[in-house]
Amino acid sequence: MTSKDFFDSLQMHYQSQLPFVAYSASSTQVVKSILQKDNTLHYTSEFNESGFVFAPFDHQQDAILFPIDQSDCFETKAESDFKFERHSIEDQLTEEDQENHMNLVLKGIFAIENDELQKVVLSRKETIRLHESNPIIIFQQLLSCYPNAFVYCWYHPKIGLWLGATPETLLKVKGNRFSTMALAGTQTYQGTLDVRWQTKELEEQKIVTDYLVDRLGQLTENLQATEVQTIRAANVLHLKTDILGTLDNQKVGLKNILEALHPTPAVSGFPKDSAKQFILKNENYNREFYTGFLGAINIKETKPRNSNRRNVENNAYATVKAVSNLYVNLRCMQLKNNYAHIYVGGGITKDSNSEAEWYETVNKAMTIKNCL
Repeated sequence: MTSKDFFDSLQMHYQSQLPFVAYSASSTQVVKSILQKDNTLHYTSEFNESGFVFAPFDHQQDAILFPIDQSDCFETKAESDFKFERHSIEDQLTEEDQENHMNLVLKGIFAIENDELQKVVLSRKETIRLHESNPIIIFQQLLSCYPNAFVYCWYHPKIGLWLGATPETLLKVKGNRFSTMALAGTQTYQGTLDVRWQTKELEEQKIVTDYLVDRLGQLTENLQATEVQTIRAANVLHLKTDILGTLDNQKVGLKNILEALHPTPAVSGFPKDSAKQFILKNENYNREFYTGFLGAINIKETKPRNSNRRNVENNAYATVKAVSNLYVNLRCMQLKNNYAHIYVGGGITKDSNSEAEWYETVNKAMTIKNCL
């Protein structure tokens, strides 16, 4: 499908108020879409269907599913040269906004110092007026700005409209092999990946890594964790550890792994349940799908045994594997009327500084603002 036809189909589907998602995974050069044929609201709690899931932060709520068998699917080549008019974003932040977030961080530090928590991720919502409110055009802008992120535009008339460009993989499964990542710690990108990390960021990242290794080690085999590395996500840097292993598909399903992973300490804190309750009690707003997860699940992928397409006999024995690619919903926004509600947060440990945490959220918000 040509790029023009692809984006025209998204526009028509949106104008018809029908559910759809369009997305592009990191560095794939391909944009895909799933266009649901009616406006039925489907949920999943077992994650054994084939389709696209959109799950909230609260893991006790079911995820929304766009079923493949009730949708039309298209793809096109990503446009790296999409041109759009940039506007300066009027900063709506006030001293009260800063004070409120810093006070929230101080509450988190106090809870950690009193051994109620080891880490907690605290966030805020920022609202800005849009110069361009067409979500399809904003999606194209995000694709152009962030080719190395998972970029998406998700819409259901009964739920709302979300867009984002997230750097964090929650889970990738292909057959019986899986991978995930521990992503934590943040500092502003200054033109180099050769940077020095403070104790606070190193500790924050270690908490996430240790948690994932412990939980996944109980469910999987051949678990491996790579060395910590520094990666860039737009205008910020993070610490990342890749974690890989194999699954016994007869004993462990996608649901079991997701229950172990979500929400990770990278988006909630540690201990998991205590951190979640602290967030629900003190953030004073509903995260909804921010820090939830999204992506395609149980998509059948066929791989020929022989790369020579003319060898029909061998190709008859092609292997079929179920593939799932899920991402944490970070660097995201919800569109309502002509406004974008941008969600940003950061991990708090005993070494956190409330003012520094405020400016970290300001820098993260710029990831989205730079494309609006």
